[in-house]
Amino acid sequence: MKGCKFTVLKGIHVSTALLNLGFVAIILCSRENNPFLTTFFLAKQRFRHPSSDVLVNAPNVSSSSGGHTEDANKPILKKAPMTGEHHSHSSKKSVTMFTSDVEDSDEEELFAQNADCNYAKGRWVADSRRPLYSGSGCKQWLSGMWACRLTQRTDFSFEGYRWQPKNCKMKEFNRFSFLRRMQNKTIAFVGDSLGRQQFQSMMCMVSGGEEMPEVEDAAREYGLVKPRGAKRPDGWVYRFPSTNTTILYYWSASLSDLVPFNSTDKNSNVAMHLDRPPAFLRRYLHCFDVLVLNTGHHWNRGKLELNRWVMHVNGKPNENKEFEDIRNAKNFTVHSFSRWLDSQLTSHPRLKAFFRTISPRHYRGGDWNTGGTCNNTIPLSRGSEVLQDESNDKVIESAVRGTKVKILDITAISELRDEAHMSSYGVRPTQGINDCLHWCLPGVPDTWNEILIAQI
Repeated sequence: MKGCKFTVLKGIHVSTALLNLGFVAIILCSRENNPFLTTFFLAKQRFRHPSSDVLVNAPNVSSSSGGHTEDANKPILKKAPMTGEHHSHSSKKSVTMFTSDVEDSDEEELFAQNADCNYAKGRWVADSRRPLYSGSGCKQWLSGMWACRLTQRTDFSFEGYRWQPKNCKMKEFNRFSFLRRMQNKTIAFVGDSLGRQQFQSMMCMVSGGEEMPEVEDAAREYGLVKPRGAKRPDGWVYRFPSTNTTILYYWSASLSDLVPFNSTDKNSNVAMHLDRPPAFLRRYLHCFDVLVLNTGHHWNRGKLELNRWVMHVNGKPNENKEFEDIRNAKNFTVHSFSRWLDSQLTSHPRLKAFFRTISPRHYRGGDWNTGGTCNNTIPLSRGSEVLQDESNDKVIESAVRGTKVKILDITAISELRDEAHMSSYGVRPTQGINDCLHWCLPGVPDTWNEILIAQI
């Protein structure tokens, strides 16, 4: 009887299966003539099932505040508790973790294709997806003095351009993909206030200009605390805990080692060692995976006298009369620094070092303190293309030639953007003073970072 019962049940199952198969066949046969079914099947094909990365308590994500449309492959956000000894003090806090549809193999292939690319050769093109972050936002990272959207300025057409290299492709910046690529890595900007602008631009780009309270202040790990009585610290360090990505800036306007004659006297003269890199770099170079250097605009007699910098070479006051011409002193320092850094790269094989060329000034009719202006607001009135192969910054170009230090050449492309400076605008503008050196953010320094990222 048990065997008979099994046979009957089996027959019922087979019959049911045959009926279902017939029903499916009828549907498939009628699909071609049934628009409703056709639409149904196409809709199913268009929507992908979520992967294993999809969301744990994920918030409703809107497009970032940059005035541009996010692409269709926007990464998925995932909430997860912080882990590890480094974050044990805030174990209850959650951070945003990022996954991305961008494949490493695609990026590696693009890098291989662009191995010999001259990113400084190309043209500016209008792009409705710009800027990369909101000029009214990013208050967590962007100094108000450089946020032109917070000033009296009314023309913001300078925000709507991107750089297109001539014979290679530059992948569109994706902050989620970039953080993933920079997982467990440290990016360091070392230089003057233009380097600080590039650092703030990078922070705004990586955060999308959004508030990120989970980002950690790691300045103390690098000894960068504000000295008593100082206007600001010598640098800033921030860490994105979701990927353990650290981005820092250190102020070193001349890239030479500065040592006060008397450390207890704030009015003491300062030894400016032209042939010795800053102590900060000598101490922390091993911590960096990407290093971006710049210098240039502090190399003038007025700055040296104001800062009480006294040139030293070989550990003693300079006696080389050629260095009375500040240009020769700068040339000597840049070449000495490049040789030193090149010698260090063998011991730090993971480090990618870049020397950024000088950012151009656009004063017309005088200098910053003699009535010079840059009040043009028409984009690309000086032209839109750079066709030369060589750099406009001959000092940096010659200093890195033959070394493993790469050039980040931004001079010529920035010279075409005289409309994108701070000009006469500012949070507290000074009558008769124009800033034709620093840039509005978002703006031209974002492009410097895009070219940097393409070369990393």
